[in-house]
Amino acid sequence: MTPHLIGEFLGTMILVLLGDGVVAGVLLKRSKAEGSGWIVITAGWAFAVMAGVFTALAFGSSDAHLNPAVTLGFGVAAGTYGKFLPYLAAQLLGAFTGAALVWVHYFPHWKETADPSAKLACFCTGPAIRKPLANLLSEIVATFVLVLVAGAIFSKSISAAGPAAGLGPFLVGSLVWGIGLGLGGTTGYAINPARDLGPRLAHALLPIAGKGGSDWSYAAIPFVGPLIGGGLAGEVLRLFHL
Repeated sequence: MTPHLIGEFLGTMILVLLGDGVVAGVLLKRSKAEGSGWIVITAGWAFAVMAGVFTALAFGSSDAHLNPAVTLGFGVAAGTYGKFLPYLAAQLLGAFTGAALVWVHYFPHWKETADPSAKLACFCTGPAIRKPLANLLSEIVATFVLVLVAGAIFSKSISAAGPAAGLGPFLVGSLVWGIGLGLGGTTGYAINPARDLGPRLAHALLPIAGKGGSDWSYAAIPFVGPLIGGGLAGEVLRLFHL
């Protein structure tokens, strides 16, 4: 693995470990965080993104995408696509590993939790109301916002205004928190194909006590929707030379 791929792997692993970890803490029985709610989940995912980005940067990925939709969006903006497949592989592997660590970390709690859907939600997303077209549009819109605003945060005009070095990960974490609060209630805001598919695969393969199915009938939406949204946002960034 090159340093960029190591960074993407480790950063995505930390992202999912902390992000799926907060969901597990809220949903699994006899956790001290049980029942603490949506605000805790959205805040936890925001901090997970921040921690993942710092990790990726420190271990060699100057991009710190952690998300194939971000890689695709910035590739569209730059007109270069060579990073997409290698980053996708590293991000998926990191997401799978992070989800497996969540299973290990909360090991006694899976048996204590009777609801298979709650266990699945600790790994991957699902819609509040199952309407495939509406769910797809939700993922497209939320990911469009993610890539567009991330592009704006790191644009030349903002950089010229002089945000402090190292502030970027905090700003991106805040962006993800805002997306979760404002747009996440419909589908659980995957906004990241690796974040959903890697843990869904982990759920399918790991011997989780009392688990149900992995809802593969829905799995295409949180994979395809973010890629469409990221690609569209990248086209806007390209048109405006951000």
